[in-house]
Amino acid sequence: MSHRLPTYFVSHGGGPWPFMKEQYGSTYDQLEASLVDMPRQIGGKPRAVLVVSGHWEEVRPTVSAGAHPPMIYDYGGFPAHTYQVKYPAPGDPALARRVADLLGAAGHVCALDEQRGFDHGTFSMLYPVFPDADVPVVQLSLQQSLDPMTHIDIGRALAPLRDEGVLIIGSGLSFHNLRQFGPGGKQASHAFDEWLQLTMALPPAQRSTALRHWDEAPYARMAHPREEHLLPLMVALGAAEQEPATCVYHEDAFFGSLAVSSFRFGAALADAPV
Repeated sequence: MSHRLPTYFVSHGGGPWPFMKEQYGSTYDQLEASLVDMPRQIGGKPRAVLVVSGHWEEVRPTVSAGAHPPMIYDYGGFPAHTYQVKYPAPGDPALARRVADLLGAAGHVCALDEQRGFDHGTFSMLYPVFPDADVPVVQLSLQQSLDPMTHIDIGRALAPLRDEGVLIIGSGLSFHNLRQFGPGGKQASHAFDEWLQLTMALPPAQRSTALRHWDEAPYARMAHPREEHLLPLMVALGAAEQEPATCVYHEDAFFGSLAVSSFRFGAALADAPV
């Protein structure tokens, strides 16, 4: 791809949902449709995908560097067949080293992990996007400090990848309080989502500042008792910090009552200048 790719923050849903359509019915139809539309928005298949998953944390930023990543079934209580699903996308050791070099040049000491596999924040989200698993995938961990500014800065360091055919996706969830996944979370999820929508529309500097202080938002700690599912948003934003955000997925009644959203940073191909 010769054009600059946008970045994404994706609310990735729960567990292995793409492999449980009989159980979930239409619950994930809107999310699935937004993911299926991603290749159209970016003009086809990228050279590779870099996923920042809310399901991987390390003391220092760590990049999956294996050529053939295994599967990580990091969920419990699901049907037996969901522990057998495969997403056999190749890894990309050269891209992993490129990510480590970019982060190192920005002052983030980085590690490579040749054994790390795909967690469900990666394979469940990517299956609707690239169902043939024919695009190389590399994962980047969160940093255990969970500091928002650190993750925005990590995104800034990764920005050159957008001109190299690498699609950067932050995979988390805009509301992640599993104890309130239902009517009890309605007020908090809607209030936090409204703040998030308004924040995404701010000028770039104000937007980054607001996200740095996300825990001052309405119902912030009810929406995210622990922020690991929000921080992938910081990385996606940092990599396209000066560009507008577009809400590419939104529901007001996810699981009956919750408000959840996904965002794209930067123009879709159809909107990009010639």
